[in-house]
Amino acid sequence: MLWIGIGGMVMFFAGLTSAYIVRKSEGNWQEFELPSWFLYSFILVIFSSLFVIIAKKRFNKRLPYQQLILVSVVLGLLFSLSQFLGWKELVQNGIYFTGEGSNPSGSFLYVLTLAHLLHLIAGLISLLVGYFNSISNKYTIEDHLGLDLIFTFWHFLTILWVYLYLFLVFI
Repeated sequence: MLWIGIGGMVMFFAGLTSAYIVRKSEGNWQEFELPSWFLYSFILVIFSSLFVIIAKKRFNKRLPYQQLILVSVVLGLLFSLSQFLGWKELVQNGIYFTGEGSNPSGSFLYVLTLAHLLHLIAGLISLLVGYFNSISNKYTIEDHLGLDLIFTFWHFLTILWVYLYLFLVFI
């Protein structure tokens, strides 16, 4: 089921980025620099995924790993904060989602980043469930599918943000 959901999300974001390219080619497209906060979020989500990788390796070696999941949650929360700060910077620079003074370029940026953030919130909830299940010793070497699924989803969200960030920087 996770892979079906991921497939749906890939299609959703592929559609949004395709619409971005088509709309950009039609003109009336305001060029602006991405807020630096989006670069910081890029770095934060990559480190968060690295901590998930380390947690998985520690779990497989039967070493304490729960704190690493919690670190990933904190980094995910900081990612979320950086998104809000990026939107604040956009507004300060006159880039609005909608209304007077808005432009399709800004609107697309808000939609892409907000859609990702909503999915990331689902990932944070999943990580928290994984954390609480792990401190309750619900995962064993023989039975850890839930943890694997949570980690897979989190890595997908990281890859998705890397794609979106690079897309926005280079397209």
